[in-house]
Amino acid sequence: MSPHHTHAEGSLTWKIMAAMGLGVVTGVVFGPHAAGLGLVGKLFIQLIKVMAVPLVFFSIVDALITAKLSWAGARKLGFVVVINTSIALLIGLTLSNVVQPGLYFERSVASIEGVQPPKVDSIDLGKVVSSIVPTSIVAPFAENNVIAVVLLALLLGTALRQHLTGGRADYELIQAERLIRTVLSVWNSGLMLLVRLVPFAVFCVTARTVGEYGFEPFKGLALYIALAITGMLLQILLVYPVWIRFVGGIPMRRFVELAKKPVVYAFGTNSSLATLPLTLEALDTLKVSKTSSRLGACIGTNLNNDGIVLYEAMAVLFVAQAFGFHLTLEQQVLAACLSLVAAIGVAGVPEAGVVSLSLVLTAVGLPLEIVPLLLTVDWIVARMRSVTNVLSDMTVSIGIDGLGGRRP
Repeated sequence: MSPHHTHAEGSLTWKIMAAMGLGVVTGVVFGPHAAGLGLVGKLFIQLIKVMAVPLVFFSIVDALITAKLSWAGARKLGFVVVINTSIALLIGLTLSNVVQPGLYFERSVASIEGVQPPKVDSIDLGKVVSSIVPTSIVAPFAENNVIAVVLLALLLGTALRQHLTGGRADYELIQAERLIRTVLSVWNSGLMLLVRLVPFAVFCVTARTVGEYGFEPFKGLALYIALAITGMLLQILLVYPVWIRFVGGIPMRRFVELAKKPVVYAFGTNSSLATLPLTLEALDTLKVSKTSSRLGACIGTNLNNDGIVLYEAMAVLFVAQAFGFHLTLEQQVLAACLSLVAAIGVAGVPEAGVVSLSLVLTAVGLPLEIVPLLLTVDWIVARMRSVTNVLSDMTVSIGIDGLGGRRP
């Protein structure tokens, strides 16, 4: 990760904060006349969806054909990741069901973008499940159907891996990797161009919201923000120490001392990917084997997204509650699993939480009208997501090392 790119990610936060401040002033000054600016936020989310779905596809294919994993290493990685992710989802779903922050926002959401709460009491689970099998190769991309896109990516990636590692010429493997990585790089660059427009979108949505509805919607979002941060703190303080102290055999004081630098850096840059060099440095100093640290923090980094997964499990329920949807436990688990898949595809992208959230909401049939408003406060939650993801990378690496019997 280049210093220039890291600096750009850090400056994005200040631009978003400045844009929000200008939006508030504009909304107060122009009042209802700022209503037309709301269209910008809606179109922005629409563009994000268009770019994000192919990104998920190419990311999964790339991971399948390029990952160099032994079966033993994959088992340990999967074991640690599944446990951490399951607990993160459990924390997110439990907090959202107990506190129900969306209900406090429900009065404001009816007038956002002129949308009324849907007159249904649940999502059609059968329709969501049946959409897994696409009707054509093109349809999932045209319909932004992330479930079907993931299925196609898994099939193609697995087939390519078998073909290219089954005694075929190395030249074919190299060419396939180059092609996939080139397409992935170009597509990711396109998404980065959209990310640079986030401050402008925040300005427009904030001006429109304050102009028409005052500050009431933001009061409703305060509980949502507090709950999301609380959930991630619970994951960090209750789950990770078990792996670090009891499985990895590392004293917590020693871990905190060395994890401080990557954590502060992740908070500043809002990117766990940009923090990777510091993460690896800290793991090396902690005497974690290079095999485990590279497996957990490099190869497994797309899976170690506890911050994004926990946030999205809560955000999906927040949106459902705000629009008057009732989600059964099965539907909540489905949405949580989709959050995990979407997070894998957009890992490392600034504002990844909002990008993948729009995909998940589309997949389960929830309205997207509230997403632009969530974008105005996402920069607050995003810092905690990045910190959680960095600590997740370190914890998984330590857990793999401990399971391998290398630590006392």
